[in-house]
This record gives sequence, C-alpha cells and structure tokens, in this order.
Amino acid sequence: MRPLGGPERRLPGPWIALARPVEAGDFPIPLDMHDLTRFGLSDVTRIGAEFRRLSAGASSMEAVGGRIVRTLYDGLATDDGPACALVRMFVTVPFERLDDEQRRFALTLLGGTEPAPAMKCLTLLATAGELPEWNDRRSSVGHLALPLPSPESVSRSPMIAQLIRQLGVEIGSLLSADPALLVDNEQHTFNVFHVEHAKGSPFIPAQLAFVEPYRVHSVLGFGGLLPPGELFATILFSRTPIPRETADLFRTLALNVKVALLPFAGDRVFA
Repeated sequence: MRPLGGPERRLPGPWIALARPVEAGDFPIPLDMHDLTRFGLSDVTRIGAEFRRLSAGASSMEAVGGRIVRTLYDGLATDDGPACALVRMFVTVPFERLDDEQRRFALTLLGGTEPAPAMKCLTLLATAGELPEWNDRRSSVGHLALPLPSPESVSRSPMIAQLIRQLGVEIGSLLSADPALLVDNEQHTFNVFHVEHAKGSPFIPAQLAFVEPYRVHSVLGFGGLLPPGELFATILFSRTPIPRETADLFRTLALNVKVALLPFAGDRVFA
C-alpha cells in the first residue's frame, strides 16, 4: 500500500475536477463541503439534515450506512484535500444473524469454537476510504465480524473497549442477552470516542501499517444504541487534527445517524 502524498493521490467525489499537480494548501473547498479545520454548528446542521434523508428508498441498514460514510468521506475537507483517510461504520449483531462469510470470519477468530447464538459481534456495516479495497466491507481483512464473547475478551482489544466506554455504554450490559439492561441507555446515550493524537496511542492499532503511512492524526467515533440494544458507531480516521471541542459537535450527528438507521433496527441489517 502506497502512502498518501504527491499529485498522484486519488481524490473522491467533488475533488476529481480539481485533480492536477498542485502544492499543499492549493485546494479551494467547494461550497457543498465542510472544512474540518473550521467545523462548526452550521456544518452539524447541514450534515444532520442530509443524514435524516438518507434512509429514503433504502432497503437495508447497510445501504443507509454506506450513504452516511460516503457523505462524510466525500464531504469533510481541508485546504489540502479530503480530511479523512478512512470512514467506517460498525454495528453489533448477534452471531446467529450473521451471514455465512461473517460467521466463518468470527469462528476463525474464536479458534473454531461454536459460540452461543446470541453472542454479540461487532460487524463492519459500511466503509469509504482512499484505497479501492476500503470501499467494500466484504474486502475487509481484519474487521468483517469481531466476536465479543465476554467483557474480558473486549478488554484485550483496547480500541474496541475504549470505543464502547467513551460512547457511554457499560460493556457487560451490551454483551448481555437481556436487552432490558440497556433500555435507559438506548434513549439517552449519544457520545463520542476521541483520540486527538493517534500516533503512538495505545487505543489505535496498526500504527506502522496504517496510522503512519496514511498520516492519521486524529480518530473520532460517534454513536449510540439501537433497539434491541445494539451498538452503532461511525469512526473517522482523520488526517487533520480534531480538537475536543470539534469532536463534541458530533454528538448531535450521532442522533441523526440513529434516526436514519432506525427503520432497519433488528431487521434488514445487511443487503
């Protein structure tokens, strides 16, 4: 995989017309995009309104998730070009509801041990990014369906554990087979996972293979809970620094994402 940089970068969506040999800082930001270095309430309002429309005509949660990550990847910008190297959305799904490919992936990580049907798996719902293989969830090498058999197993994956905690969800309750334990949180939990400095962070894996070559400076996740107690999270791997005050603005967008995903909660998750 080639590190980003130079005039040969592959630019998404609205940036294609601007692709030419240029110097850094020479990208004028189109009016329908959002400058992540100056992100504010007006950006939240505009993106939120767009999110609420994205479920129209969709047949699955995966389709809506794909529209959301594409909107963020194509729409967030800096003067140097696209702000994010990668945008992904995850949702927990019981093992019994995974498709065959996801089950094989999860079973491999479990060492072939057949889990309980209700065991939660953190599944990749949608993805958009710089490389072609980052634009199809089925091409994921390491995140197709991550089994979460116990709180102890989650604690061995620092990024997942920190993501769940910072989103305000108690890990034991999330993994419980009883959705009643999450009813209150389902109504009120909309929070952010934020790592301002990704390089060297114990919470962000693949430092040499991903963080450094793709210049990931900050990682921001926002999400909450869907009925019947499933976690959803959208994660931005940003090449531009994201301070805490900017990260907090994405709490509102978590609610907008939930509204878009709700028609498919508990059913019609994958296309």
